[in-house]
Amino acid sequence: MATGPPSSQALGTPISEFLLSSGTSGGDPKLIPTVKDELDRRQLLYSLLMPVMNQFVPGLDKGTGLYFLFVRSETKTPSGLPARPVLTSYYKSDHFKKHASNTCTSPLAAILCADVFQSMYAQMVSGLCQRHRVVRAGTVFASVLLRAIQFLQQHWEQLAANIEHGELSPCVSDPAVRAAVAGILQPDHKLAQFIRTGCSNGDWAGIIVRIWPNTKYLDTIVTGSMAQYFPILRYYSGDLPIASTKYVSSECPLGLNLHPMCDPSEVSYTIMPNLAYFEFLPTDGGVAAATELVELARVEAGREYEVVVTTYGGLSRYRVGDVLRVTGFHNAAPRFRFVRRSGALLSVDADKTDETELQRAVERASVLLRPHGAAVLDYTSRVCTKTIPGHYVVYWELTATAQQGGVGTGSVDGNVLDRCCLEIEEALSYVYWVLRVVDGAIRPLEIRVVRPGTFEELVNLAVSQGASMGQYKVTPMRDGLGRHPTS
Repeated sequence: MATGPPSSQALGTPISEFLLSSGTSGGDPKLIPTVKDELDRRQLLYSLLMPVMNQFVPGLDKGTGLYFLFVRSETKTPSGLPARPVLTSYYKSDHFKKHASNTCTSPLAAILCADVFQSMYAQMVSGLCQRHRVVRAGTVFASVLLRAIQFLQQHWEQLAANIEHGELSPCVSDPAVRAAVAGILQPDHKLAQFIRTGCSNGDWAGIIVRIWPNTKYLDTIVTGSMAQYFPILRYYSGDLPIASTKYVSSECPLGLNLHPMCDPSEVSYTIMPNLAYFEFLPTDGGVAAATELVELARVEAGREYEVVVTTYGGLSRYRVGDVLRVTGFHNAAPRFRFVRRSGALLSVDADKTDETELQRAVERASVLLRPHGAAVLDYTSRVCTKTIPGHYVVYWELTATAQQGGVGTGSVDGNVLDRCCLEIEEALSYVYWVLRVVDGAIRPLEIRVVRPGTFEELVNLAVSQGASMGQYKVTPMRDGLGRHPTS
């Protein structure tokens, strides 16, 4: 279809465009076919989010959202159809444009600016100018919200100067963006001084609630690979609740969280059967345990399944790659908790460590950093096979969490990291322990601390190579050479 033959030969409804997957599972984005009325189904899911939230958080209609949303440049396939990430497709749609001004502080022109720096800068200054209107803050993925906070850390002086003089810096050159922000940005010496006072002392704990004091919760996905960002987001937000409201993929929307204010570790999603046709492949020990697919109405509580979708866009029994556990039912509708990506495993021998198990181990080890005024800002992992036997390598980027007078990350020496390595290994599975300690089939785990800003550079590299800022996710590296997916 992408190279030329008319899609109507395969489907009754012609393909309207191709959605690019994030690329984090296999290294390269996939082309996902979609049809025009798929946007209606996505909008149906999105339209239910606020009614659900209103049941748990009062007063949301009294303000707006501080959302950092991004698009990327789109391409065309040889057949002439657009190829772009699902978020870019949605943000450029009439569905989104109709409601954007009422739901977030960011001007539409800033969201639709493909230059990530200009877009972030304009959205941040707009959010600062409207800080008292903000009742919720978020991004699609937690990693992007963390990057927005880091952007504020790096550019608060320039942002404050813009607000003081009521004029946007020349670093934002897009005429449409400048015109949109001009309607929001007015000279405000008091606000500029407030930003300088709040950001200049080096204390970033609770910065979100200090600058946006009416914020009631964070709206961002912290399940799956995003779970690693939960502790640092709690630090920056002053322990605000974090709501993971929806479960969507490039292939199709899937469902929503009917109990959004639960602890992130307890998040379950109720799949809406009108969004696609859903089937489930039972799994056992991380691999498919059967060839017979189970229908949505016949899944069993407590069991794990890999989700399989047949979509309106033409995918037939497509394995999305997400492994889910049935946690219960809403009336007769099953509720699912995301467990892992089916292919995201570290393995040297017979061991199989998935991202959830590694995340728990890293959380346990990171507790040892607290007395030293440090925390894990971001991490990834790989298996090193240059040595025989091989071993796990975990890359940490650290950030200081100590208040003024604290010692920061400088005191995290080799002895502390050695203890962290042992703590991670203690938290891994019994199979890993046998292979590591009894059989000697795995060498000791290694933590490598990367310099500050490394993961931000990784994001910048991915975006420069065509990844979507809004869909970027860090996943385990794929081989012993340390090559990382481009998006």
